[in-house]
Amino acid sequence: MKLTVFFDGQFWVGVIEEENHGKIKASRVLFGSEPKDSEVLDFVKKELLDWINRSKQSVKVEKIVHRKINPKRMAREAAKEMRKTGVNTYAQQALQLEYEARKKEKKMISREKREAMKEYKREIARQKAKAKHRGR
Repeated sequence: MKLTVFFDGQFWVGVIEEENHGKIKASRVLFGSEPKDSEVLDFVKKELLDWINRSKQSVKVEKIVHRKINPKRMAREAAKEMRKTGVNTYAQQALQLEYEARKKEKKMISREKREAMKEYKREIARQKAKAKHRGR
């Protein structure tokens, strides 16, 4: 599990990535203003698992064969990873799938609400027409 906190130009964002059985799940958390270390630690302790469990979409990851790495190279790669902002492409794909699923769900719910409202208005119009016809 990996939590990456970065500034996206407007807000501070945290991206949680979890790789499990060759699939990666990702969630995006909006912190708003720059989070303090204690706020990030509280988030990790209390809310991290809930955010990962909310994510339903996952992306399959190709396995990379790892071989022994020279300690100096490992230190350079760790420093490079710390400088890098953003998330990897698999996490971006998982976030995009999650976004599209939420979008479809919201679209379906709003459509149902709109149809229910039309039916309600139609029913009220019928009742008014009946009342007029009866001379009330």
